[in-house]
Parts: sequence; structure tokens; C-alpha cells
Amino acid sequence: MPHIDLPGELPGPRGPMTFRPETAKPLNDLAEILLHGPSTLTRAERELIGTFVSSRNDCQYCQTIHGAVAAHYLGGNEELVCSVKADFSTAPISEKLKALLAIAGKVQQGGKNVTSEDIEAARVQGATDPEIHDTVLIAANFCMMNRYVDGLATWTPEDPDFYRQRAAILVEHGYIGSANRR
Repeated sequence: MPHIDLPGELPGPRGPMTFRPETAKPLNDLAEILLHGPSTLTRAERELIGTFVSSRNDCQYCQTIHGAVAAHYLGGNEELVCSVKADFSTAPISEKLKALLAIAGKVQQGGKNVTSEDIEAARVQGATDPEIHDTVLIAANFCMMNRYVDGLATWTPEDPDFYRQRAAILVEHGYIGSANRR
């Protein structure tokens, strides 16, 4: 049960965003840019970064919804998403994404944990400065959103099909276009 009286049965951040709609727009705009907008990182890679950070933060809603979105982009490959969450270093993903996930994991622990060696390791694997920037910002944004969702004890559905269906809406309409869709 949420810690405050949130409108309706809206899961995850959607309840608090409806409670304070003036905060929803900038949060959704940022998610749209980072996860759905143009980038040299694929949408699946960006969603995997968010899923990984959310998993590390033990945010059930965020790791499940963004994992479902990543799996949707990956042709339904939920096993890959699970392997990234379990141990990205052995997951069947690119070395560049592994290096970026290492950075994201350091951001999740605290921004000052990211070292110049971490950045250099990502560059050696082909990561560009915009990709490194976006990885850090995606990780930081997910830490904030994980705390937003869990700090208010928002509703977290248990049915995996809920997340698969919601993922299809997010993939089709993005984060701004899907904000008002149930």
C-alpha cells in the first residue's frame, strides 16, 4: 500500500506522477530523450542499463518493466535480460556494453566510484563520449526513479504479462506518448 494517497491503481511511477503532474512532464521528457530518443546506443542497450541499475537497487517495478521493454526490443529474449541482471560480465552482450554496465554499476554505488580507468576501459571497447555521458545519466536517473517508486511504496504488479503488455505500449508510443495510456 502506498505511503501517501495516490490516485487510482496506477503502478510504479505513474501513481506519483498523476499525484504531481507538474513533475511528470520533465521526468517523462528525460526518459524519452535517454531511452527512446536518437542515440548510437540501441534502445535495447539503454533499457538494459536501466534494468541493470534497477536490479542493483532492488526496485522490482523498474527492473521488471524496463527488462520487459529491453526484451521486447530483443525479440522477446527475456533470458538475455536475466543474464545481464545476474552477471553482465558473462552475459552474451558486446564488450562495449559490458564496459558501460561496469560504469553504470559504479554510478549506482555512488558517482565518485567511477574512475578514469573505467572510462578508459569503455573507450578501449569503442564507447564514445556521448555514450559514456548517457550511460552515467541513465544510471543516475534510474537511481532517482527507483527511489521515487520505492520511497512512496507504489503499487508493483506481480503478473509478468502486465509488464510485457505495458512494454509493448512503451515501445510503440515512447515515454511521453504512453504516459496517459493504461
